Amino acid sequence: MEVKIGVQHSPREIVLESGQSAEEVERQVTEALAGKAQLLSLTDDRGRKVLVPADRLAYVEIGEPTVRKVGFGAM
Repeated sequence: MEVKIGVQHSPREIVLESGQSAEEVERQVTEALAGKAQLLSLTDDRGRKVLVPADRLAYVEIGEPTVRKVGFGAM
């Protein structure tokens, strides 16, 4: 699952590939925005944790990863 996180006052977004389902990521984002958690904590495919203060979230985009095509092919 590809997750893009926009952070206030930051020109770049955070992009990570997560093994969590879309529902799990959405639940964690909702809890952070509702004030139940002060940090949005997500773990990527490599086991690294990404922590973002909930009050600094600008947006979170949840979607399927894009598959990059390699090689030559007929269009």
